[in-house]
Formats: sequence, C-alpha cells, structure tokens
Amino acid sequence: MENKTVEWKETWRDEYIKTICAFANASGGELEIGRNDNGEIIGIANASKLLVDIPNKIKSAMAIIADIEMRESNGKQYIIISVGAYPFPISYHGVYYIRSESTTMELTGNALDEFLLRRQGKTWDGVPVPYVKFDDFESDAFKAFRRNAIGSARLTAKDLEITDEMLLKNLRLIEGDYMKRAALLLFHQDPENWVPGAYVKIGFFENATDLLHQDEIHGSLITMADKIEDLVYLKYFKGIISF
Repeated sequence: MENKTVEWKETWRDEYIKTICAFANASGGELEIGRNDNGEIIGIANASKLLVDIPNKIKSAMAIIADIEMRESNGKQYIIISVGAYPFPISYHGVYYIRSESTTMELTGNALDEFLLRRQGKTWDGVPVPYVKFDDFESDAFKAFRRNAIGSARLTAKDLEITDEMLLKNLRLIEGDYMKRAALLLFHQDPENWVPGAYVKIGFFENATDLLHQDEIHGSLITMADKIEDLVYLKYFKGIISF
C-alpha cells in the first residue's frame, strides 16, 4: 500500500517530479508508474521511452540522480523510480516538497525555515543574526542571569567573574562575529526587533469568554521571567479574606 516511501501512479506526468523531490527531502522512496490506486498493475504503453525521458527530466529539474527500471508482470510493463534521501535540501523549480505519510506537501513559511535550518545542522534559535553589536545589550539581563545562576547553585560567583561578552561566548550564543537568535531573545532588551511576538500576554477572564483585564510583558526572556512571576502573584492570584 502507499505510504511515506511508496506511491503509485497509473501514467506518468511531469508534475510527479514533485513526489521525487519529496522523497529526496525525506527518507527516500519509490514511485511506481503503471499501478492503480489499489496497487494493481495495469501497465503502461510507453515504458521504453519513459526509461530515457524520466531520468533526464529529474536531473534537469533538480540536479539529482534517480534509479529507474522497467519490470513486467503478466505481460504488463511498469516502471519503478527509486530515489534515496539527500543530505541537503532539494527543490523543484525553487519549491521544496516533503513527504507526510502518503502525501506530498509543499513546504512554506516556518515549516520551510525549520527544514532548511535542520538540513544545515542548525536550529531556529541558533541562527546568527547580522548587524547586532554587543554594545546594543543592556546590563539588566546579565545581572539577573548572574543572580539566578548563583541563587540556584548552578554557578558560583567565581564562575561569573567574567565580562558579559565572555558570558555569551561561554553559553555558546556567539558564532563568529554574530550573535545567535537565542542571545537576542535571552538578553537583549528589545528582542521583538528580530522576533515579532516575543512577549508574554497575561489575561484575567471572568468566564470562558469575558476578559476583565490583561497585561503584556516585554523585554529579554531572562528579566521577563521575574516580571511574570511578580505580576501573577501580586495582581492575578486571588485570596479569599474574611473577617
């Protein structure tokens, strides 16, 4: 049956190169031409021509090599196109596809970003961000980090007798001459310049739909944690008092 690595088609269409692309971007797979949706071999009439045309079209469209062979069952010829998983991203006419179960999906938006980063051995928060200087950071977040690190006994005061810039390097938040996105989120006073929506919103609801009041907490994640804790405790927790 069709699955993440197998797909059946009755005849060949050039648009099926998208499926080959998706296989290459996932764990590889086989596209069989000459089977119906039930997996029954119905055969194709132009198998010999396709044996020549399909590899050339795949190579021209995506610069990859796919194995193709012709088989025969009960006098009916069909073709199997096999492609392995590629360690780098493969696109078809500039568009990236991937397999999800038995479906070929086009990657867009955040899903595409994560896919491309993962293939480069990076994560979203590990992406270097240009045009950010260490002088752009304020010291409050670094003070809060030192205070919390010592308070939790994860680090000693002696461990933290280093500059703030060296602290970022020791935390592996600098790559070459660039700050990583995680450094901006954790320590920069205004990370929303690079990551829109990087703030916390807290609301108090009277019921499932009626919002009585709300607050937004902005700033670095390090300082934001303390602000959230204080705000929730002082404003949002309710205590029943009786006399």
